[in-house]
Amino acid sequence: MSWLQKRPQASMPITYYTSGQNNILILVGLGNPGNKYAGTRHNIGFDCLDHFVAKFSEMSDWVGKNDLKCLFSSGRIGESQVIAIKPTTYMNLSGESVASVLGFYKAQLEHLVVVHDELDIKFGQIRTRVGGQDAGHNGIKSISEHIGESFGRIRIGIGPKKPPEIDSADFVLQKFAVDEEKQLNNLRMECTAILSEFIYNKSLPTETRSFIV
Repeated sequence: MSWLQKRPQASMPITYYTSGQNNILILVGLGNPGNKYAGTRHNIGFDCLDHFVAKFSEMSDWVGKNDLKCLFSSGRIGESQVIAIKPTTYMNLSGESVASVLGFYKAQLEHLVVVHDELDIKFGQIRTRVGGQDAGHNGIKSISEHIGESFGRIRIGIGPKKPPEIDSADFVLQKFAVDEEKQLNNLRMECTAILSEFIYNKSLPTETRSFIV
């Protein structure tokens, strides 16, 4: 798996129609399935979404959805029907699952938020935005190729690489360092807070937050 590579020309984005279902929100956590990848930096999207689902009693237990290529949880929070997914396609094909879920629920792109790691952001920061390029992240690249770039991102910093000369693909597939492990619960709580704000506000601001105490 290559972490950093030139972004190819994206295919034509799919157009989705709402059919009156404007109250559906899609939350996506990115990672790789299987115990081999559990707890690695590249799986922090999975980890944060697990925390969110566990914190909200309204959300159902995770179930496998083979037709949608994901693990799936749903529930009604406030006025919104919230769909949480963890693609089971492996990172590089995440867009297949996200496109399937968006198409099935006829959800709007602005009602989609993806939680993922980002090497260009230092550990301790979470940055949010709507749209933008993939910054070499193969999961985001796959999603953009399938549905376009106009979706929300919760970008969790995992950088810089230590040591600097380590291959990026090797670094992201490592476990967090001991000092980082001590901050992971704060990270999960801050990400859950951001997701909660998105659900109730139905918008994602462009901002940077720090979770280290």
